[in-house]
Amino acid sequence: MTATSTSSYHRVAGRELHVTEWGHEHPEVVVAWHGLARTGRDMDDIAEHLAQRWRVVCPDTIGRGLSQWSPDPDREYCLAFYAQLAEGLLDQLGIHRCLWLGTSMGGAIGLRAAAGALRGRIRKLVLNDIGPELPVAAQQRILTYAGSPSAFATVSELEAYFRTIYKPYGWLSDAQWRRLTETSTRRLPDGRVTPHYDPAMVRQFVVHPHDYEQWDAWDSLDMPVLALRGESSDLLLPEVAEAMRNRGPRAVVVTMPGCGHAPALNTPEHFALVERFFA
Repeated sequence: MTATSTSSYHRVAGRELHVTEWGHEHPEVVVAWHGLARTGRDMDDIAEHLAQRWRVVCPDTIGRGLSQWSPDPDREYCLAFYAQLAEGLLDQLGIHRCLWLGTSMGGAIGLRAAAGALRGRIRKLVLNDIGPELPVAAQQRILTYAGSPSAFATVSELEAYFRTIYKPYGWLSDAQWRRLTETSTRRLPDGRVTPHYDPAMVRQFVVHPHDYEQWDAWDSLDMPVLALRGESSDLLLPEVAEAMRNRGPRAVVVTMPGCGHAPALNTPEHFALVERFFA
């Protein structure tokens, strides 16, 4: 039976967050949180699969997707506020304990929350191509493409752009590329189309330059952690993944072939890996 999703809006810490949910009938919960310049809809494929046995909650971070943009970007576009939003959202949804699957920034939020606001409430953590530190070169790459997003006359041109900048995700079907594009598009006043997010969200790297340095949080964790690394990732370097294997919660580290940053989690092999770990 194919799972279906629901869409809802929640006011948390004075901000409206959009959430896509799957498998609402199940008592156990997976929170699936997307990457920096992405939306919760990126999780559709794996959420639909996991919804056979779990309730899967896929938020849009503030400033992304259908969630509100922050009127105070320098204060609110940071991991501390994102973790506060996560705590408030789980409280509103009546979720006392959960499993956490986070891609890139979504994994960093999970790490921050598991060591702080949601300590004891996150039972297991899957980090998709993110660790407790970010290479400077990767941060500069993110600032370059995300800080001044391109705009195009047509959605087809925007899709071609996404296929280029997100090529490291690995294989996506044509239908998946089309959905990624259509769930990531907003129209500008001049009629052109551009990626959906608030460009000010990259202020995080300027105002909070050490936000992603989280070794203290990592070393404080006492829980099962699965770390997925794209084999050609420039964001989770091999030596960082090895350190994650050897200290703190001693993660299980799996290298994902055929992709970089970040694995799209959109194939049966990806589904099985996450499902086995959570089960």
